Amino acid sequence: MKQSLRQSMASLHTWAGLLVGWVLFFMFLTGTLGYFDTEIDRWMRPELPVGQLQPSQRTGIEIGLERLAAAAPDATQWTLYPPSGRDVYHVSLYWVDDAGEHSETLDHDTGRPLEARATGGGQALYQLHYLLRYLPYGAATWIVGFCSMLMLTVIVSGVITHKRIFRDFFTFRPRKGRRSWLDLHSLFSVLALPFHLMITYSGLVFFVFTYMAFVVSATYGDGPEASSRFFDDAFRNPAVPEAAGVPAPMASLTELAARADALWGEGQIRSIDVRHPGDANARVILTRSHVDPVSNGGRIVFDGVSGALLEHTDRRSGPTAVNDALLGLHEGLFATPVLRWLYFAAGLIGTAMIATGLVLWTAKRRTANAGRAHVGLAPVERLNVGTIIGLPVAIAAYFWANRLLPVTLEGRADLEMNALFVVWLLMLAHAAVRPVHRAWAEQALFASAAFGLLPVVNALTTDIGLAATVPAGDWMLAGVDLTALACGAGFAAAARRLRRLRAGDRARVPAAPEPAGRRLREASQRS
Repeated sequence: MKQSLRQSMASLHTWAGLLVGWVLFFMFLTGTLGYFDTEIDRWMRPELPVGQLQPSQRTGIEIGLERLAAAAPDATQWTLYPPSGRDVYHVSLYWVDDAGEHSETLDHDTGRPLEARATGGGQALYQLHYLLRYLPYGAATWIVGFCSMLMLTVIVSGVITHKRIFRDFFTFRPRKGRRSWLDLHSLFSVLALPFHLMITYSGLVFFVFTYMAFVVSATYGDGPEASSRFFDDAFRNPAVPEAAGVPAPMASLTELAARADALWGEGQIRSIDVRHPGDANARVILTRSHVDPVSNGGRIVFDGVSGALLEHTDRRSGPTAVNDALLGLHEGLFATPVLRWLYFAAGLIGTAMIATGLVLWTAKRRTANAGRAHVGLAPVERLNVGTIIGLPVAIAAYFWANRLLPVTLEGRADLEMNALFVVWLLMLAHAAVRPVHRAWAEQALFASAAFGLLPVVNALTTDIGLAATVPAGDWMLAGVDLTALACGAGFAAAARRLRRLRAGDRARVPAAPEPAGRRLREASQRS
């Protein structure tokens, strides 16, 4: 008998979701943390000043240019990132010379380089969701693309399958076993459905030129040079001539920055890139901050010697503008603080949607196969425990490693990330050897301690504990500690609930019947 469309979609939804569910959980959770990568970056470099007021962008540009002129007079490229609110809190510099590439972060009170411990910070945590760590770049992008395509399939098939999806959104039946998990899954699925569609589809757009490279090669040919020509044409990259080898005085970069302010509005410069500084063919390229989803292409190009305006683009147009809009919506760099928290909440809801779907799969098989074990039930249950709770424990370990590893240790940034995956493996091993119901509660306790004690470890090992950051009004730093406390409290409540559920299950188990022979003997004695 042929299945109906809804039945076919239900099977597709179930098995496609299970196939890549744990990878999607990993991608959603680490990608969601990326919406606060700047805050995590600052927290993981506790040597940076606390409560320091951010200077105006014009002041930051002056400080950065003065430092570049002194530290890199013979560089072939200068790049300056002035303070721009949350995204770039301190003045950041990058330059290239005969000795290689260099970067610095400046104290905007003194203009001197800030010394901070080596760390992957929030950027390394964010990059996990598409680089997958330890894998070659090409393999990672194809795995991410495959999982994203299945995620898109799961979303669409889920909408088709659940004919009462929006009515069920308002329904929650607690303590009903499988039905409760289905209600939660429906709630999380509908609550941020537009976000789930946008984030999944735009994630595919990020690597569209990798997945459809044959389209590029059909017109431009193969090889690095052909690829460079394509990207120059597609994204209208400015033409930068080779160095003339003739020294020439530079136009005032502060005046060029002021002209950019007049065109874009004050404080909207994201970067100042100077090619061939001090050369007759010098170019100054200014890019615009992400003030809206499609402002990614904002760019001004000046002749570095005469100061003549060579190009002015507020945003790209046509298909490139669509690409910019999708990528801008995915990254959320334009988001205000309130919108950024909404992004974060929607990402957590997506993570919870995946988690409840995985648990629902086991709940259905446990109910349907009462008395006989489903062939895939045990491994799925243990992978669920080790991923849904074990991965957050591992992420907490990443923060602990940042505080406990010696500051001068060589390769400490890589060791921080290694700590995350070692702890995750330990959580998976713990889930494999413990009874499932105990593993859930025990790992929830691990997570509660790992997050709840993190602010204590921070206060004991650095000078940026809550006692320092809250009075200073540095909520960017304090927010990380407060969020860790909230996570610890949430996992503690979950652990308590899980232990009560198991105790209730044991209380409801009927006493085993006594052997028939013993009952007959006792009856004869009473008579």
